[in-house]
Amino acid sequence: MTSNHCADKTSKSTQLDKVSFAMNQLRLDSLDVFAAIVRCGGFRAAALERGVSSSALSQTINALEEALSIRLLNRTTRSVSPTEAGQRLLLRLGPALTDIRLAVDDLNQLKENPSGTLRINAPGPAIDHLLCPAMFTFMDTYPDIKVELISDAAVIDIVEQGFDAGVRFGKQLAQDMIAVPLGPSLRYAIVASPDYIAKHGLPLTPNDLAGHNCIRRRFPGGTLVSWKFEKGGDALEVLPEGRLTVSSAHNELQAAVAGCGLAHIFEDYATPYLTNGRLTEVLKDWSPLLPSWYLYYPSKRHSSAAMRELVSFLRSYDWKLSRIPAS
Repeated sequence: MTSNHCADKTSKSTQLDKVSFAMNQLRLDSLDVFAAIVRCGGFRAAALERGVSSSALSQTINALEEALSIRLLNRTTRSVSPTEAGQRLLLRLGPALTDIRLAVDDLNQLKENPSGTLRINAPGPAIDHLLCPAMFTFMDTYPDIKVELISDAAVIDIVEQGFDAGVRFGKQLAQDMIAVPLGPSLRYAIVASPDYIAKHGLPLTPNDLAGHNCIRRRFPGGTLVSWKFEKGGDALEVLPEGRLTVSSAHNELQAAVAGCGLAHIFEDYATPYLTNGRLTEVLKDWSPLLPSWYLYYPSKRHSSAAMRELVSFLRSYDWKLSRIPAS
């Protein structure tokens, strides 16, 4: 046997050893960790989501990159992003991981009680007045199903962000989504404390708001919430002016009760305070009805057993049970 032949044989053996090592290291959970880190935008957020330490995830990624002999993530002190190789892997990995999760979850059909985790992305008001109360009953009915509710008003790709479903208004839904209506129509109410009205007077039309201190609210993206009005075919949109700007309906409600000005909030937030007299509604005849919230989920993929049970539950749920008074 020549020395060249021996060298070739040794080289091939080494390559086979590397391939074998890589295959042993490529566990499904390692790939899932990689996808989670990219989706969450960093090790810390992914670690919080999975209930483990950031260092544990870092070790997992280090082992995965070593096994593949290529870097998958660009790491800095402030951010984490996929390399070109990481992007290629993620492009093929995302749908595959989803199919694997659904395949495993489909086994729930063989069990008496469905199980698994449902991640739902929804705006705060929908969680406060619809989802939370409904989920209390749902989780009591299905004790093996876990539910994660993420409050977010931004329009996102729920599939790309790893959610099973989202909640938005009907006009915000993509055409390839299945939508389930949640609850009755919605309405914004303009409210203020009796003390504020006694000091500053009662606005009779939306144009009168120019002389009032309005409590403004800003979306996470930076946009100020405009106030929309409608009466007798006339529609107006007002960008309110005022000294206080907040980022949540809860803070807006607090400010109105404290007499800081006029607030523009969903009627469900205001109802308990209107009932006990701590708030008074104004311009009620100018407040139009809005469409209800919708739960939506992808139509192109098979739903998990847990998701099917949730949809069936929500379709038959009595939404009057979700009217929980504010504290």
